[in-house]
Amino acid sequence: MLVRGAVLTVVLLGLVAFSVLLAKVTLTPSPASEDLVTANLRPGRSLRQYAEDYTFLAACKQAGGNLLLGVPFGLLLPFFVPRRLRMIRTTLLTAVAMAVVELIQGALVEGRAFDVDDVILNTAGALLGYFVLGRRISHRYYTYTDASGSPGPSAEKPEAEPKRAPGPAARTKAAATKAAATKAAPTKAAPTKAARAKAARTKAGQRDRPKPAASAPAKKRGARTGRTDGAASGGRRATGSGAVRSLFDRLRGR
Repeated sequence: MLVRGAVLTVVLLGLVAFSVLLAKVTLTPSPASEDLVTANLRPGRSLRQYAEDYTFLAACKQAGGNLLLGVPFGLLLPFFVPRRLRMIRTTLLTAVAMAVVELIQGALVEGRAFDVDDVILNTAGALLGYFVLGRRISHRYYTYTDASGSPGPSAEKPEAEPKRAPGPAARTKAAATKAAATKAAPTKAAPTKAARAKAARTKAGQRDRPKPAASAPAKKRGARTGRTDGAASGGRRATGSGAVRSLFDRLRGR
């Protein structure tokens, strides 16, 4: 926070010093050139005059001086301009400030006139200063302030809008969408009446189906088992009658 305040203070003092210098250079009366200077509202007219009527050194002095007057804008304004669209905002601020200066020259200062080419050159100087040095310095400054947690001019975040409850139309639309999705979803088809009747017939046929007959070896085994049981029962009957007869014979002999 302390470093940020110190940097902004230095930049502000530099901007004030530059403004004083700019006012001294541009708003100083020049009575000697009152009859020579005329207002220029056509872009490029003064530049063409520099190339045709001035010497090389004089042309460089005029054009170069206007360029240098705009360079401090490109160095100092980025510290006070938000990061978003910084270059465009710096350019617009420089153009507006120099247009105001030129208007004051033409309206109030003796021997001075409004020149649109001066505004163009000053704005070009601001862009030159921004691309050469201003962009790098301001980027490092904002990176340091963001890392240290102190908010700078670039920390402009839109406030989150409160969530609004959906209206009746939105709720109706959501319900219709849900119903359409439910209809479109695949569902298990219910068995038809014919299918149920067919299943019932199949089960009844399985119940009424006769049991498979015993095989021939099984029949033979059954027949043999029957004979054996019959013979055994006949033997038991014969043995019982013989015992009765022997008992009667003994009784008669006595």
